[in-house]
Amino acid sequence: MNAEQIIANLKSLMEEGSAPGKVLTDPADLDNYGKDWTKIYPPKPTAIVLPKTTEQVQALVKFANENQVALVPSGGRTGLSAGAVAANGEVVVAFDNMNQILDFSASDRTVHCQAGVVTEQLQTFAEENDLYYPVDFASAGSSQLGGNLSTNAGGIKVIRYGMSRDWVAGLKVVTGKGDVLELNKDLEKNNTGYDLRHLFIGAEGTLGFITEATMKLSRQPDNLTVLVLGLGDLTNTMDVLQTFQKKIDLTAYEFFSHQAMGHVLAHGQVQAPFETEAPYYALLEFESVSDQVMDDAMALFEQCVENGWVLDGVISQSETQAQNLWQLRERISESIAPRTPYKNDISVVVSKVPGFLREIDEVVTEHYPDFEIIWFGHIGDGNLHLNILKPEDMAKEDFFEKCQQVNKWVFEIVQRYNGSVSAEHGVGMTKKPYLEYTRSAAEIAYLRGIKQVFDPKGVMNPGKIFD
Repeated sequence: MNAEQIIANLKSLMEEGSAPGKVLTDPADLDNYGKDWTKIYPPKPTAIVLPKTTEQVQALVKFANENQVALVPSGGRTGLSAGAVAANGEVVVAFDNMNQILDFSASDRTVHCQAGVVTEQLQTFAEENDLYYPVDFASAGSSQLGGNLSTNAGGIKVIRYGMSRDWVAGLKVVTGKGDVLELNKDLEKNNTGYDLRHLFIGAEGTLGFITEATMKLSRQPDNLTVLVLGLGDLTNTMDVLQTFQKKIDLTAYEFFSHQAMGHVLAHGQVQAPFETEAPYYALLEFESVSDQVMDDAMALFEQCVENGWVLDGVISQSETQAQNLWQLRERISESIAPRTPYKNDISVVVSKVPGFLREIDEVVTEHYPDFEIIWFGHIGDGNLHLNILKPEDMAKEDFFEKCQQVNKWVFEIVQRYNGSVSAEHGVGMTKKPYLEYTRSAAEIAYLRGIKQVFDPKGVMNPGKIFD
């Protein structure tokens, strides 16, 4: 079946039902929907399909099986591992038009959503109902729920609230064979065999497509307060974390280097938190629910200063000040984007972070002293973001090639520390060659076996995670 025939059949499928979907073939749409935030693989999809219902998705998957048509899911396209890139003539299934909140239960504290609901849309809905959806990240204004779940997105609140996985009460999915499954049916307790929810969460659309999800909500946090500290040494990040966690339940513990903050300040929209310069900074967030909690926080801060771990610090006195301090961390990706950063999203257990980070920094600096390295991340849960910035006079292709050489050294250290080559952005295509650094050969064989069960004809996001 040629491209014209495929497109004609797709249009026919999307016309079915009371809520017609769309098929796009304009070159600008193919480019927009065929890529994510990675810039390594040029997009080359055959067509873009925007379904409105689960039934249309099911019909599409059955058509793909019958005609051996490859499908690539597309959410907010904010991924960093090329998991949503269609580079080989695939049909992109975009969930932008499946963006409705379908049901809400105040007593169960759950909300039933379509996969295209944007993270910020869900957060706002929860807030309007005096509740809270705690999974949060810089792309909340564009990332979609289905994509978040397909990569098990984490973000800035994991230390307190966990990953996306922890907030899923139930899923509706279309498997790679075209079956519609309702998984767990929103139950809190359900010990009836394998919980298939958790196979689809983090599977990057390789087993099937998530079309609806029931998400759990929590109470709203009370008086969130932010403390930014300048640290004298990298190991002080753990000293400060351990000290504060003895008395205060942190909702976030973030880390960034002075170089990272320098790029944010250069944009002129944010001011330095204090005059003292430090090589590293930690951002702590907690609920200041009483004067006692604030007194404890100040006492712990003074203790960290006395021990020489902290050089200076500032604490928010209002919600606006707290938001401004968060900008120091959340604007890093935006500020370095013009430099075409090569990103690595890696993790180890929290206690190993300082030594792990130092080893990687030394290796990269030794081999590529002319590359600028930017560190930041969710250090409270062991997740670090290594960003290597492209020199202005170097071609993008040459830069990416050199970074591929860096990967081997970095991931050998990751493997030695029993860490992960992808903490929260999935495997996609960019991490596919390095899966063996985190997963054993036996594990990968089982992963392939699971793929074969749910997608025997290999039409669901082929070429992602493994070939």
